[in-house]
Amino acid sequence: MSFRDFVTKTDFVITKPVSKNLEVSGIIYSASDKSIMFENIKETKNKIAANVFASKEKVAKYLSCEVKDLVPIMTNALNSPTKPTLIPKTDHEELGLDLEKLPILTHTKQDGGPYISSGIIIVKDPSVGQNVCYHRGMIIGKNKIALRILERNTMELLKKNNGELKAAYCIGIGGETALAAAMAPPLGVNELEIANSIKPINVIKAKTFEAELPADAEIIMEGTLSLNEKHSEGPFVDLTGTNDIIRQEPIFTVEKIYARPNYIYHALLPGGFEHKILMGMPREPTVFDCVKKAGVDVIDVSVNPGGSSWFHVIVKINKKNEDDGKKAIEAAMKGHTSGKHFFIVDKDINIYDPLEVEWAMATRFQANKDFYIFQNQKGSSLDPSANQITRETTKAGFDLTMELDKIEKMTRTEFPKHNIKEYL
Repeated sequence: MSFRDFVTKTDFVITKPVSKNLEVSGIIYSASDKSIMFENIKETKNKIAANVFASKEKVAKYLSCEVKDLVPIMTNALNSPTKPTLIPKTDHEELGLDLEKLPILTHTKQDGGPYISSGIIIVKDPSVGQNVCYHRGMIIGKNKIALRILERNTMELLKKNNGELKAAYCIGIGGETALAAAMAPPLGVNELEIANSIKPINVIKAKTFEAELPADAEIIMEGTLSLNEKHSEGPFVDLTGTNDIIRQEPIFTVEKIYARPNYIYHALLPGGFEHKILMGMPREPTVFDCVKKAGVDVIDVSVNPGGSSWFHVIVKINKKNEDDGKKAIEAAMKGHTSGKHFFIVDKDINIYDPLEVEWAMATRFQANKDFYIFQNQKGSSLDPSANQITRETTKAGFDLTMELDKIEKMTRTEFPKHNIKEYL
């Protein structure tokens, strides 16, 4: 299934004329996690799809699985990447070099300009291989985009290649590729191979440089990404719903744009449900994997919405040793380096119910021995309370598990289960 196949049935279809500037974004925001197809955009003839993967249920539907299977599927793909199928050609058609003609949204009055928020950047180094990652892009000209590039894989490859690389910017990708692009595996692991292990995909060769691109992407731009040419980027609302700061960022000069006939533009609302799902959920398998490799019997992981689907990580374990809680905290920190607060709970706690997690803290947690503080850590630039330049922050771990010799005392009493409707 491709992105296009999946968006043929959305929760809402809007046929009234709407503008890509400050109108579409407000409608998406009002729809919460409901998927939308905008069929009548004032500035373009092309449709816009939004909230496509705005819940775990929607992602599971795309992958034809149950929600409970998402973390195991992603964890398996992370550990067992497979090569996608290379096909010779697709139905893409070349467009003119004018970004202003694309239905790229201006989301809020504070935005530095129109922003691409759903695009993945693909670069390739001859000795390291291919890297695939999300990067937001602010339109600064008809063929120029200022890209927010963190000090990670893309930046490392840029520096390794004298500050310049050929790149592709892909919009409107399938769910498996969308998840894999956010997993941040070690440099040298091709995220498209992770995507293929989640669900088989086809790839095509890039037209202007040596790389493989998702064949079903609705829009593909190719060009040059350069550290030697920078532009102010921002402000832009991010995952927390607060505005990120303005920085000098590399420029992507677009040299070719091609798209599927009657392409559908994927609008991802910054800080919205879909943003949180596609950014936070792919960290659940990386945490699961690290905790498992630390020797702890891990059951499930949630990067929960209350922590902006980024800062708070809840890990459910089958505790077998007294130090399992601490080990799980330390391993989870490695699995999600941008995480801030880490909560470890027993197997009887529903990690998707914040009241249950809080109950575990109230009844199973003693701060003098179950609370761990980690100062001077690298966190996330998205945290407005952290240093947004150095990313320095303080992290904390909460062991909310029962002491093994007090399980009987700390376990909730179960009542008989009866359905009141049977007695009415």
